Amino acid sequence: MNKHNPIPGKDGNKYVPFEERTGESSVVFFTRDLSEEGLKKIYDRVSSVLCGRIAVKLHTGEAEGPNIIPRPWVKELIASRIPDATIIETNTYYEGSRYTTEDHRRTLAINGWTFCPVDITDAEGVAALPVRGGKWFEEMHVGKSMLNYDSLLVLTHFKGHIQGGFGGSNKNIGIGCADGRIGKREIHSREHMWDTLKEELMEKISESTKATIDYFAPHVCYINTMRNMSVSCDCEGKGAEPVVTPDVGIVASLDILAADSACVDLIYALPGGGGKAMIERVESRHGLRQLSYMKELGMGNDRYTLLDIDNGDAVITAADAVRGVDPEWKPDRYNTFWGRNRRR
Repeated sequence: MNKHNPIPGKDGNKYVPFEERTGESSVVFFTRDLSEEGLKKIYDRVSSVLCGRIAVKLHTGEAEGPNIIPRPWVKELIASRIPDATIIETNTYYEGSRYTTEDHRRTLAINGWTFCPVDITDAEGVAALPVRGGKWFEEMHVGKSMLNYDSLLVLTHFKGHIQGGFGGSNKNIGIGCADGRIGKREIHSREHMWDTLKEELMEKISESTKATIDYFAPHVCYINTMRNMSVSCDCEGKGAEPVVTPDVGIVASLDILAADSACVDLIYALPGGGGKAMIERVESRHGLRQLSYMKELGMGNDRYTLLDIDNGDAVITAADAVRGVDPEWKPDRYNTFWGRNRRR
């Protein structure tokens, strides 16, 4: 950590509408097809940057967590597109079913992540990656074996987060690639666990992310699945808050900021107040600072062209993408990891 005393930014609770943003624009792909086929289809739009040994960073979840990306989707994607890929994870900083490598392996088996290799990258130690341009960190500690890979597919379940407001690609990498004993402690605390909140936490997560994506650049791409979006993170497992936000679709980009910004915009654009719970979670935690700070760090663009791949790559707005989503939507009993996906 840096020796000086940086000051956190402000306004992490203030949403900036798309039309008020400035700067360059990136491409973001969108599909409403929440299925194995939809995931494969959107993967094909961003996968050209992947090469060599490919790591897939996803949140494998606490034991029997109900909302994680459906295992069959990931199994089909890996089998059909990247059969030699490895899922990567790290142990947790909090005590739970993924705190030790031994417990983590048991949880992976419970949740069915047994169809391809899973590398718990901090099982054999840590490595330090530089944080270029950061104000909180000069380096970030990650799982040592993450450095054995050439490319990174960031496959994220977009949802809420008890501290970060929302968990998109930034959180998936920033916390999920930091090792369980040093890196996560550096992000979450000073002297005591969980005492870093609001803008400071968002900035630390983003600097951690920057260390990892700078390491893999340009061989990194991002896919966010907007399904079963509890305001709780998948790290809360079976204790997650009930899902009240409608399913939206899948977003993908080569630009992490554009991908996460598009997902946030889609939540704010949901008709009939459908995004109310997620918006409250994001703003109350000052989670929008993730986006503004990524922009300050030069990690991408918050302006983007949204291409509807279901309709010939038509250029659409976030409001277009969610038009017709039922604000009275309720998840049925099949819309879970453990049941049959209702959109197969």
